[in-house]
Amino acid sequence: MDTETAPRAGVREWIGLAALALPAMLVIMDMSVLHLALPTLSRDLEPSGAELLWITDVYGFVIAGAMITMGTLGDRVGRRRMLMIGAMAMAFGFASVLAAYAPTAETLIVARALLGLAGAVLAPSTLSLISAMFHDAEQRSFAITVWMTSFMLGGAVGPLVGGVLLEAFWWGSVFLVAVPVMVFLLVAGPLVLPEVRNPDAGRLDLTSAAMSLAAILLVVLGVKEFAKEGVTWLPLLSLVIGLVIGALFVVRQRRLTDPLLDMKLFANRGFSVSLGTLTLTVVFMLGSQFLIAQYIQMVVGMEPLESAVWSLPMVISGTLAMFVAQGVAAQVGKAYVFGAGLTIAAIGFAVLSQVDSGSGIGTVVTAASLLFAGLMPVSSLGIGMIVDAAPPEQAGSAAAVGETTQELGGALGIAVLGSVLNVAYHSGMTGSVPDGVPASAREAVTDNLPAALEAAGRLPAETGARLVSVARDSFAQGLAWIAMGAVPVMLALAVTATVLLRNVGRAGEGVDQGGAAGEAGEAGESMSTAGSAAS
Repeated sequence: MDTETAPRAGVREWIGLAALALPAMLVIMDMSVLHLALPTLSRDLEPSGAELLWITDVYGFVIAGAMITMGTLGDRVGRRRMLMIGAMAMAFGFASVLAAYAPTAETLIVARALLGLAGAVLAPSTLSLISAMFHDAEQRSFAITVWMTSFMLGGAVGPLVGGVLLEAFWWGSVFLVAVPVMVFLLVAGPLVLPEVRNPDAGRLDLTSAAMSLAAILLVVLGVKEFAKEGVTWLPLLSLVIGLVIGALFVVRQRRLTDPLLDMKLFANRGFSVSLGTLTLTVVFMLGSQFLIAQYIQMVVGMEPLESAVWSLPMVISGTLAMFVAQGVAAQVGKAYVFGAGLTIAAIGFAVLSQVDSGSGIGTVVTAASLLFAGLMPVSSLGIGMIVDAAPPEQAGSAAAVGETTQELGGALGIAVLGSVLNVAYHSGMTGSVPDGVPASAREAVTDNLPAALEAAGRLPAETGARLVSVARDSFAQGLAWIAMGAVPVMLALAVTATVLLRNVGRAGEGVDQGGAAGEAGEAGESMSTAGSAAS
């Protein structure tokens, strides 16, 4: 659809964007808000080690596993309807309230799983509705940037909100933040959001839905266990089975008349290249964020809440860069913004490669700010291109694929970069443990930094101080090695993305000349008009 003839959004659409941005923020906030509550939660509920892991991980597992199914279901039954169902489940069902007042660890695990299911219903609906509400390409790009900003702010604000609530209330209060926002969405949603569905959608293939859920859950579980336990047979088996089921899922989709996920989407360069770039971007962005947070807490020595405050500069720099990039992309094309962003990220990694145990907070925050300034615009533009590349009737499933990629990329980033850092740390500690550390503790202190810091507290002051110094040096050196290795990866990705996407249209043009988005523009307008009338 040509920009000059595309209807521009009015007040109703911008209020609707606010109604969509808030739940997007809460979906990611519910992942991070729990971390600070774990110590007091553990004292009250006394979960076993396995239960504590499930309390932490089941939310993300269910979101990742159910996202594609829920996105496709929204295309069939209505995206606003799915959004309202998710909001009701999170606000009033066995989700936020049940989690807040859970009497046992088992109840909390169930509540977190239900929260994950509600999040999987909410997330693709928020993004796919944006494509139905904003027909003008520049306005749509701006709206997606706002949505992406709210998504990233959720991760940064979560620990801050959690810290404030835990100062005044019990651990369950962190789960009640969602309730007033979901009530607002339930009231405002029917008034400002259109109902959009695909009137020609076939039946939902339950076998495909089960295969999608199983494949993603097994892959995410395998990756996370690799990060925690190293290369052992159980996570390897989980990963292999998940990949096999995923391959069978693809084969099944190609044979179905009404597939859960239309594999033809991947033939569109704007979709497939953006998806691949987004995956690698999220791997390095969230993986490095995880390691930098550890560095600030365990090497610099800050408390979790103070660490969360120091994470704000990188989110602010990334947010500003996203809005600047949105305007620049309209002038020079998204491919060149991808290349510039990934190059800035390479510079950030180069700065991070100079970090050591004595660098303090300045170097790492500067590096992180450059990383986020480079990678957040790539993520924002990438998710927008993924949604734009799909026909309007498949916007929900396309949004779900993009967001599932972010979930998988985050898990891969933490697992892969975390595992590399563990290897580097172990290598640095081998032969460097100071005399005076008991033989019974040597294996633990060479395994990870938290174990070394805990052991140091039980040793004589001088020996403990030497152990802390060596352990922090090894961790910082491992972080620097990862950053050094990331520089050529970012530069290679910058060149590849620029070359492959250089013919993809600028903001205001079709996503791919002759591609799905350009061909389906008029259909999208008619669908949205019908949806608005129905609402």
